[in-house]
Amino acid sequence: MALPMLPGNSVNRNLGKDKFHKSQHFDYSNGVAMMVGSEKPGIGGELLLGQGTRPKYSLFPKGEGSNAPAWVAFDKQVLCFDAYFQEAVPQRREEKYRVRKCKIYFYLEDDTIQVVEPELKNSGIPQGTLIRRHRIPLPAPKDDCFYNVHHFNINQEIVFYNRTFMITDCDPFTRNFLIKMGVRLIPPASTPADPYSTHRQEMEENMKPLRPYERIDTLKQFLEHDRKVLRFYCYWDDTERMFGDPRELILHYFLADDTMEIYEVVLPNSGRDAVPKFLHRGKLPKHAPIPKRQPGEITDRTVLNVFGPVGQGGRYILDSLKTGAIEEEFYKDCDLTIGGVINVWGRRMLICDCDNFTKEYYRSKYGIEDFTPVSYQASLPPKAPRQVPPYTGFGSEEDSLCSCQGLLPKPPQKDFKKLMEKDRQGLVSNVLRFVAKMLTDSPVDKERVFIIYVYLSDDTIAVFEPPQRNSGVIGGKFLKRGRVKKPGQELFKSEMSEYFTAQDLYVGARLDLNNQPFQLLDADEFTFSYMEQHAEEFPKANIGTIISKVKSISEEEQKKVKQFFTTSDPSSTGFIPYESFRTLLAEMDVRLSEHEIITLGRNYSLREQSEVDLNLALAVAQDQLKKKNFENFTDMIRAFTHEDRDRSGHLSSKEAQIIFKAFRLPLSDDLQQALLEKFQDESEKIDYHAFLSSINWRENPAPAVLPDVTVKFDADWRGDAADPAVKTINYSLFLEDVFGSATNINDS
Repeated sequence: MALPMLPGNSVNRNLGKDKFHKSQHFDYSNGVAMMVGSEKPGIGGELLLGQGTRPKYSLFPKGEGSNAPAWVAFDKQVLCFDAYFQEAVPQRREEKYRVRKCKIYFYLEDDTIQVVEPELKNSGIPQGTLIRRHRIPLPAPKDDCFYNVHHFNINQEIVFYNRTFMITDCDPFTRNFLIKMGVRLIPPASTPADPYSTHRQEMEENMKPLRPYERIDTLKQFLEHDRKVLRFYCYWDDTERMFGDPRELILHYFLADDTMEIYEVVLPNSGRDAVPKFLHRGKLPKHAPIPKRQPGEITDRTVLNVFGPVGQGGRYILDSLKTGAIEEEFYKDCDLTIGGVINVWGRRMLICDCDNFTKEYYRSKYGIEDFTPVSYQASLPPKAPRQVPPYTGFGSEEDSLCSCQGLLPKPPQKDFKKLMEKDRQGLVSNVLRFVAKMLTDSPVDKERVFIIYVYLSDDTIAVFEPPQRNSGVIGGKFLKRGRVKKPGQELFKSEMSEYFTAQDLYVGARLDLNNQPFQLLDADEFTFSYMEQHAEEFPKANIGTIISKVKSISEEEQKKVKQFFTTSDPSSTGFIPYESFRTLLAEMDVRLSEHEIITLGRNYSLREQSEVDLNLALAVAQDQLKKKNFENFTDMIRAFTHEDRDRSGHLSSKEAQIIFKAFRLPLSDDLQQALLEKFQDESEKIDYHAFLSSINWRENPAPAVLPDVTVKFDADWRGDAADPAVKTINYSLFLEDVFGSATNINDS
């Protein structure tokens, strides 16, 4: 009797379902994408009739152990088992079955199995990988499942594709892994012997002679000394033969097989053809030429006929005494020494020298230390010096000399390394500037001021004269840039003339530039700083050399110096004016130059930076920009804004000077530096809006300045009289460095 349809009961099985999709063929197993094939479930993921689920994890269920996927947790971890299987051999009399040993590898990362049989020599059967790596299903009727680690143990049988394998043992890693998993291991079993392999081994042992043959092993020598070659330089005197001459040869000795080859050194214009080799590679006999031998007369081994006919059917044994053997002596590495003579098929060759590798080889193997080369050539007569004709007066001396050194004249070579090191680099000009005056009796020329430029990149000199108001002399370029010869040299001579270099110029020096004498009076700050930084090149700016000169004065002079400081500083403050310090050094017997005195003053001075009048500097800057008709202020603001990534309105002085160079701002470097220092803040950055607005002579014109004021402001670099940067000298430090102590001044 059918039950009534109570509330909640229904014959519709789809009631309450929310999944009606058809299952796909692809799924993830152990974190690896793979095709599930016929194991896919039915509609909505429900299993079909008679279908069972395959476990996704063969070893550990999900949620136990590491959270990482199996291919990460068990990467490069493989279980190795020793096994064997028996194979029937029909239709053979020697064997009925074979016992084949193999290795079973179980990969823990994906439960794959690989079976490999080690290859045996002359087995006659294909060996190697018997079963490639993949997941192997269990025997029927459980062929829908696969082998996992729980199916393996020692001393048990396992079936792969209807072939039974007997597992006998495993490696230590596999043993430890199975024990940690809780598997109870069975004691290992022994592998039965293969009857045919035993039979083959007995046959091979019977084939071996009771008395082993003599073994000649050359492989060890080849492996140890392959690509190692000794090189000797030889000499062969062939002058006794008609049309013979001395020959230079190179001998190569190969340590791998004790062979040698010889090359001939063919000199240019020797009249000989350059043959590939003088002697082909091979062993060189000591007693050559040797008589010709019959084939088979020279062998590595000799045998004795014991009994039986000669030839087939006879019995022979190895002759250890080598009766009747023909011995030939060949040259070895121990026979090749410097100064020795070798016989090269009747030619006596003298070994004169060898290379560094050969020397090291003989030093390490034979302990030889004397490798003095043998001189085989007569000393060449001294080469006559080439007479250079005197200078003709046309062109430069270097160019005239190059025309005498070759048939095709080449331009004179410049010192490119010095040019790259001393040429202008960014904002560093590498140009020394000195203030000079003429040494003349003319009252007009005495008042003229000159600026001498020394370019360190090529030691060229240029002279400029700044214009002076109401002087009656037009300023400008006085001497074009070029190298200047030192005076007192003959013009038409064969030797090169000497030229002025940067080391010849210093404050107080007297120069004759093209027969016009000059006296150097001062230099700019860069010149003094550069010479002091490179004191090894400029002795006049070497503070150590100058102090050594001052130390060489007598004791009476030392007392006078201390008395002078006591008189000049009655309050014992330790400081005196620079002029008094300069007067003292000028009157000493050591004869210090003006540059050396200035260097001492700069070293022991209290630097006082002179303040620059901002309004005057802006007026001078606008006056120069107005004369040059410079109006690119709008473009400069755009350039500053482009470089200001933070839009803070401030840039560093270095970036500002780069922009000035790009726009060719017609202001001197000293004036630019003075203005930038006035507009710098605490972080050493400038407000470029305020700076460009201040020098804009169109929108913010400054009061006009007189020409005299402009020249006075610009006197620091033009050479006019200006306040010295050194005003006060710390003579206590000077006395301590020179005389060792400054405490006993008053006592003296």
